[in-house]
Amino acid sequence: MSRTAELTSLGRPAARAGEERLRLRLFGAMEAAAANGDSALPNGRKTRALLAMLALAAPRPVSRAWIAETLWSGRPEEQARGSLRQEIHRLLDCLGPLGPEVLAIGREQIALRPGTTWIDVAEVLRATPAMPEALRLIGGELLADLSGLDPAADLWLAGERNRVRGHARAVAEALLAEQTTPDGMITAAQQLLAIDQTHEGAWRALIHAYAVRGERGLAIEAFGRCRAALAQALDALPSDETRELLAEIRSGNAPPLKNRSPIAAPPQVRSGRRLGVLPLQNFGDDSHGRGGAGELAIVIAEEITSALTPFRWLDLVSCSALARFATETRDETALRRAFGLDFLVDGTLQRQRTTAGDMHRVTLRLIDLHAGNHIAWVQRFDHRADDPLGLQDRVAALAAARIDLEAQHLEIRRAAQPQASAAGRVERDISAYEAMLRARGLMVRLDRTQFLAAGSLLDLAAELDPDYAAPRAEIALWNALLIAQGWAANPEEARARAAAAAQQAIAIDPQDARAFAIAGYIKSALARRHDEALAFSRRAVTLNPNLPLAWGLAGITELGRGDLSAAEQRFARYKELVPLDPQAFVIDLGLALLAFLRGDFETTAILAREISEIRPSFRAVYPMHLAALGHLGRNADAAQVRARFGHLDPGHSVVSILDQCLLSRAADRDLLAEGLRLAGVPELPAR
Repeated sequence: MSRTAELTSLGRPAARAGEERLRLRLFGAMEAAAANGDSALPNGRKTRALLAMLALAAPRPVSRAWIAETLWSGRPEEQARGSLRQEIHRLLDCLGPLGPEVLAIGREQIALRPGTTWIDVAEVLRATPAMPEALRLIGGELLADLSGLDPAADLWLAGERNRVRGHARAVAEALLAEQTTPDGMITAAQQLLAIDQTHEGAWRALIHAYAVRGERGLAIEAFGRCRAALAQALDALPSDETRELLAEIRSGNAPPLKNRSPIAAPPQVRSGRRLGVLPLQNFGDDSHGRGGAGELAIVIAEEITSALTPFRWLDLVSCSALARFATETRDETALRRAFGLDFLVDGTLQRQRTTAGDMHRVTLRLIDLHAGNHIAWVQRFDHRADDPLGLQDRVAALAAARIDLEAQHLEIRRAAQPQASAAGRVERDISAYEAMLRARGLMVRLDRTQFLAAGSLLDLAAELDPDYAAPRAEIALWNALLIAQGWAANPEEARARAAAAAQQAIAIDPQDARAFAIAGYIKSALARRHDEALAFSRRAVTLNPNLPLAWGLAGITELGRGDLSAAEQRFARYKELVPLDPQAFVIDLGLALLAFLRGDFETTAILAREISEIRPSFRAVYPMHLAALGHLGRNADAAQVRARFGHLDPGHSVVSILDQCLLSRAADRDLLAEGLRLAGVPELPAR
């Protein structure tokens, strides 16, 4: 059967068969067919993207402004809207007589008419463990042929892929957990692996079920496929639990199914910190009923809650539960008692008339319920009132990034109350989470004694909770900074420890975006394996598109590869998510390096000076500063910087600096080396 014929036969619900005019398949390469089987797929990729956006939002309408900003983010607004109008005409031409039947095109919004279009993704999103049949529709990556259209479109697509796969994975995991027979477990495990080939719990279930069924050869073969899948996608090895299962099978002592959980339990929220987002208080006009400002105030709170979900350390309370409670009282103390909250996000929504047109103003505040309901953070977001979907997406993304940052800073300050001793001795009666927080607080100061104490705390955190991914990721980052600062007694040993810890982190929790971001940075900064690092960076952004660190470290990887345009885009997204991050000296150094590689030595010198003034012990900034001053011919300034650098690294030289540099292109390395020589840096270390 051809794919087009298959598209017209799969999953048609009888109750809606008479209404359907168009059938869309979005998994893999996009396909579209009329009810009679004729292809209705647009030729242009932007036209297909427009149709896909409508399909993934259905039955909700989509804002023209948001589509234009997403597909043409680099163009002025009027040009982007003009391009969108052309794509709408192309879509109508492609659909022919179907166009008016399936498309509702308004002045400001576009939508697929309800009930006129069958969409494979919609069927998958309706799947439940009781009715999982739609999971068979998943075949390949969502919209696999639409990557690379535009940076903003890639960001949207990453979020959609994460949303759809996350739902399908959860359904398949629940289905696998229900199985009690080898045959049922094999079928369910294979279905879960079709969704996520790196799901080690599913591989373990498959291996185990084959063994219980007496097919030891198939079990051993499945272990080999598991090992290959983890190595290819994650550069990781199977966990100790999986290897122990294989050893039991090889010895002929496979345990019965009831003695082994078929899938790994989802990683626990180790912090136990609970956060809730209240529906916004609407101070605008709600006379429009459904879809008006009152409903928008609720939807924005729900979107912020969803955007915070990938941050692994937070335990989020249902927005709907808080909304029901808030109809009676919004008292912070009452909410803390009722829901066990540690943090509360509250805010207002107002519609205002300005000279630029009607605007929606969202004001949010983060309340620290542990500190007498202290308001820890307040921010205002303004957006055009005619673009409610754009408002939801923008506010949710920016709010999630900044709430995470502010809440973590509060937690780090709170955890620092009983400080670690200068000698690195720490109390043994703390949790792994608290030990890790204290370590983070000490690491960013870049004081050698405190930095080494942070390493002891991270080792303690990993010892206290071996199945906690976050401390392993921080150990990897700690070792990378140890090398960068010149404090590693054995740099090669520190490199190996960083790589091992990063691999352990992603093996423990394959959904931890921060762990993947750090793992990518380790591969790029310590091994110059930039293409491999790029795969980890992309996975981090897919898992959590609102994690600033993922974008910042991805920018550094792109610099190492020599793709300055891609680096600039990723740094821009990082700065958009968190304009002011007091701990971002590593990313700020990346911005200085970007300016340097573009030949803007004046900007490089300014940025490097600012970093060194805030973090004078940050060793890695001085070579960049010196190289910029060398190219500018500012010999007196270079002599002063060289003297400060000499206190931190007495034996520095052009050769030693290039040895630690992540740049891989010969032209980039030559540019750096020439600037260092012009600044008076010796070619070789002093004997």
